[in-house]
Amino acid sequence: MSYIQLKIKVSGNDELAELLIAQLTVLEFEGFEENAGFLMAYISQENYPSDDVETLLNNFSVPFEVKLVAQQNWNAQWEANFSPVIVDDFVAIRANFHAPITTTQHEIVITPKMSFGTGHHATTYLMLQLMASIDFQQKSVFDFGTGTGILAIMAEKLGATKILAVDCDEWSIANSAENFEINKIQNCTLLKASTAETNEQFNIILANVNRNIILENLQYFVNSISVNGLILLSGLLVSDVSEIENALKKLKKCTLQKLIEKDGWVAMQWCV
Repeated sequence: MSYIQLKIKVSGNDELAELLIAQLTVLEFEGFEENAGFLMAYISQENYPSDDVETLLNNFSVPFEVKLVAQQNWNAQWEANFSPVIVDDFVAIRANFHAPITTTQHEIVITPKMSFGTGHHATTYLMLQLMASIDFQQKSVFDFGTGTGILAIMAEKLGATKILAVDCDEWSIANSAENFEINKIQNCTLLKASTAETNEQFNIILANVNRNIILENLQYFVNSISVNGLILLSGLLVSDVSEIENALKKLKKCTLQKLIEKDGWVAMQWCV
């Protein structure tokens, strides 16, 4: 599979980089990295919305370059720059070429690829923070948009006994399967699917995707959540909160238990 690489000059402006990541995520970009004053954004060639990207970046008045790259050409470079992520004293996420981290309660080892969800992005970090205070013992979990599989791996480490992890991207499925094997995950079923439609019921639903995908799948989440179940949502900006809240409350009586924020992104914990 070939990918489009956008090289956007941000000149060390972290706020600009975060805004661009937010907007490009909505356009279905799959991976980001910052390097020497540039933001690199990646999307499969077949999904590249050239007109929307040009309009967006012209509105921000930022110089950019577009390059077609083979998956392996940029993935190896990204792996080389991958650094461990530590979420409070709860969990450390590292690659197999890093030394073990013993200062946290849990450790997840992944093969770093451009699949979404390595812990570096604020939304994955926020989801893990929410998971730290939830009882997963003997629970069933639906991880929608699993990416690297980190949230599903964390769910099993916290005691979940039945996990369904879903993603629409073949590469993410392959990367998740690899990471499940590394972390000796035994209770997780991995499935390629583009929606959250399922006939199963779950105690906890995890969805770290984006606003549009969440809105499109809210009814499926509501249909699949058990009584007094928890729905954790992220991939959302602060400005998305009211829209998500209104949409969910129209579908089901529910309570927003927690709302946490990092770098303009939010994660929401709902009891349904």
